[in-house]
Amino acid sequence: MNRPAGKLTETPVVTIDEIDRKIINGLQGGFPISPRPYLDAAEKLGIEEQELITRLARLTDTGALSRFGPLYNAERAGGAVTLAAIEVPQERYEEVAALVNAHDEVAHNYERTHTLNMWFVLAVEDPEDIERVNAVIEEETGLKVLNMPKLEEYFLELKLEV
Repeated sequence: MNRPAGKLTETPVVTIDEIDRKIINGLQGGFPISPRPYLDAAEKLGIEEQELITRLARLTDTGALSRFGPLYNAERAGGAVTLAAIEVPQERYEEVAALVNAHDEVAHNYERTHTLNMWFVLAVEDPEDIERVNAVIEEETGLKVLNMPKLEEYFLELKLEV
């Protein structure tokens, strides 16, 4: 089981139409960098700029899209990213998830069916902050944080057709 940590509610079913599909499929490969990126993207998709903006807002507000925005390479900007994991007693899972998720540096946090059942990604501005944030999480939770820094990076472009 892989689910966002700390979210017990079920995701509602969201209905999308052909234009929504066209937007989701069309924007997965990139978004224009220009003075009017939404206009440029909308023209490429054959819709009006305001319609694209409105539909993207609805798709994210309803949960059809978990997010819409840029992905930054923290290391290229002088920061750092690491994967971390914790073995959390099931009866404390929601409590610990709330503590971990309260940190701005936590980018993703997922429950796993494994002894290490909480896995999260830290993205920090200063590489030295990884140890500091992990230590604070250990102090707040009373649980050991296992830090698993990246040794090598591979690019895998994932596009999911809707």
